[in-house]
Formats: sequence, structure tokens, C-alpha cells
Amino acid sequence: MASLWFESALLPSGWARGVRITASAGRIERVSPDTQPQPLDERHAIALPGVPNLHSHAFQRGLAGLTERRGASADSFWSWRELMYRFLERMGPEQLEAVSALCFAEMLEAGFTHVGEFHYVHHDCDGAPFADPGELAGRVAAAAAATGIGLTLLPVFYAHGGFGAAPPAPRQRRFVTDVEGFARLLEACRRVARPLPGASVGVAPHSLRAVTPPELAAIVQLGEGGVVHIHIAEQVREVEECLAWSGRRPLEWLLDAQPVGSNWCLVHSTHATEAELGGIAAAGAVAGLCPITESSLGDGIFPAAQFLAHRGRIGIGSDSNIQLDAAAELRTLEYSQRLAQRGRNVLAAGTAASTGRTLFESALAGGWRALHADAPAQPRGLTAGASLDLITLHSHHPALLERRDDEILDSWIFAGGRELIDCVWRAGERVVQGGRHRAREALIARYGRALHELRA
Repeated sequence: MASLWFESALLPSGWARGVRITASAGRIERVSPDTQPQPLDERHAIALPGVPNLHSHAFQRGLAGLTERRGASADSFWSWRELMYRFLERMGPEQLEAVSALCFAEMLEAGFTHVGEFHYVHHDCDGAPFADPGELAGRVAAAAAATGIGLTLLPVFYAHGGFGAAPPAPRQRRFVTDVEGFARLLEACRRVARPLPGASVGVAPHSLRAVTPPELAAIVQLGEGGVVHIHIAEQVREVEECLAWSGRRPLEWLLDAQPVGSNWCLVHSTHATEAELGGIAAAGAVAGLCPITESSLGDGIFPAAQFLAHRGRIGIGSDSNIQLDAAAELRTLEYSQRLAQRGRNVLAAGTAASTGRTLFESALAGGWRALHADAPAQPRGLTAGASLDLITLHSHHPALLERRDDEILDSWIFAGGRELIDCVWRAGERVVQGGRHRAREALIARYGRALHELRA
């Protein structure tokens, strides 16, 4: 049994004072606002629900900072992708687990308590399948277990190198499978995820360029109603190639060809028309936005204000994990809209509404929906029955002095960031204290050995 008391906490009903939370077996039993602390309560100043991270490629954390040299021609997502492929060529199971574990620990330190891992590296370095198709998925699950982060494992189906069933490139050999092989992989992923508290498994057709229409339909069916994640409309070139292949834009094609619903997460959706935004919102799908990575890769700016005007759902992800900071993802999302529209507080819910509160609650609701197939039936946030996933903030940090209620969120997101995070609980266990993961030093040492081997 855990008993925590907070001077201030953000509950589903809004901000409350003097909040006492009791929990057992990793779940909240009771939330009591306007109460005094009991003698054995652990006391903190500010509590927020943990943030869902709906899109990650954990192994790419090891690449952060290594792609910032200008090439011989104009750099783009496509030139970055070649560098990423080269980095991955030597990464074995041990290195993948080590890099993923540090990445997950840093996510927890940054305020993310559950991650959707878009896992597309399935084979050995030479492209040969492992005897166990879940070998590398098991390494991802082991990294989640070692750090305590919640996991939605999203095995990726990747069969082709471009639209129209183009053959894959040699450097894509570690990803490629067929429908039958993917079915075996999916079963292995379910097996390795089963022991983890609160873990689940979805399916992730990589992108329209990596699957044929019959393969896409088959993969969705294999998902058995679970969450479906797909990269889509991230790049202008992708849109142009889809038009050449089908006569339709990627989102237009997908919304017409597949039964897209509230269990779908459309990752990036950067280059969406007004009609496509309306279609995503009407379907109830989540637009999975990764603002820091989208900025890094020069993808473009998702029209978030127009999408929210359609009552669309959004969530945030860390994608390539070049910087892990939940607040910074939300800040970058808002600032991108300000640059595009040359205005301020673009995504605030209305007159006098807090931009930080709007962003935070949108990310909570959309991220939760994207990572949990049974989201409507599950309690979430700081409420009875929900997993005890919460973060506390340093109330004595200069960015939070004399801040109350929504001013706390605005100051965390726009003036503070990850250095304001003090403690993090996930499924009832404190995994971060004083801003540092409980296994940080050991994880860094293991990560360092992995990077040395990869760059030797």
C-alpha cells in the first residue's frame, strides 16, 4: 500500500488542493482532495499524470547528434535515412537492448510513463531471420522491464522499398518479412509482452510505400481489433509518389481503402489537406505528432489548429529520440504553429484558455487512445482504478515559483522542461527520484559499451 499527499494535483475534474492518493498492486484505490496529510504519507508539492509517448524508435537514440553534418547535396529525410541504415547495420541484440534501455529510462526522466515502440528491426545484421522471430522484440521488452516503463509493442510489417511493391533496398533487409512471417512475429511479440504489467501489442504496417493493399488488409486483420499505427504523409516526396502510383494522396487513399477508426494512429500526417483532416477527425483516429523529430528532419508543419477545429485527436511521440522531453515536444508543437501562422497561443482551447493545459490534456487523451485498444473502458489519469502513473515537479525551481494551477503547466512546458521533473511513478513503483532513473548509472555504462562496439 502506498499513500501520497500533494499540495496540488491535476485530476480529471481539474486542479485540486490537498490531494491524498492511496494505491496498491500498482493501481490507485482512492483519490481524496481537500484533505490533510496523514503521518505516514509521502508528501510532494505538485502531481501530474504521466504522459503517453505514442511513437518511438528506441534504437535511434544512439544516433542522436551523429547526422548533423551537411552532405554533398541538399540534406533531407531521405539522406538522413541512409545514415540511419548505416548505423543500424552493426547493431546486434545486446546493443539494441542496451540502447533501448537507456532510451526508456530517459523517457521516464522526461515525464513519459508509457511508450508505443514502433519496432521494425526483426532480423540479424545480415538479414537472416533469428531462430526465434521474437529475438529482438524480446530485447525491447527486456529493456522496458528493466526500466519500468509501460509498453505498447508495435511490430512493424515492412515488405517493399516503394509504392507498387518495389523491391526492398539491401539496407532494408533487417526489416523485411511477408504476411506469414509477420503472423509468427506477432505471436512472438504477444508472448514477450505478456509478463509486463499493463503491456499490450498492436500492429504497425510501416507505411503505404512498404505494403501492398492486400498485405495492408491482412495485417490489420491479424491485429484482431487492437491498435494500428502507420507512418503516413510525412514527406512531400511520399505524397508525390503515392499520387503517381494511385492517383490519390496517401491519407485520401487510406481513408477510402481501409476501415480507419478510433484504434488507428496516423503517425505524422504532416501533409494533410483540409478534407483529409476532416476525414481523420470523423474516423476518430489519432494524429501521432513528433514535433522535435519532424523539425529535425525538415518534414514540415502539421496543420494542428485546423485539425483541432475539426475536433481531431492528437498525441505526441519522441520518434527518433534525439531529445527526450515531454514538455519540449508540446512546446515545439505550439511554436511550429506560431511560426506558420505568425501568432501566439494558437492551439489554446479558447479565449483565456491556457495553452499548456490544452496541449497537455490533448496529449493525454490522444496518446492514451493510441496506445490502448480498450481505452474507453479503462480509467486513466489520477483517478480510482487507474494505474498509478504520475510525475511530480520541483515546486522550488525558479520556473515554478508563485505559479498555480494552469500556470504550472504553462511554466513547465514553456519555461522549464524536463529539469523541473522530480519523481516519476509507473504502475505504483517510483522509477525516478530527484530527476534521475533508479538504474541510471548502470544503464549509461551498458549503453557506453554498446556505442563503443558499434563505432569501433
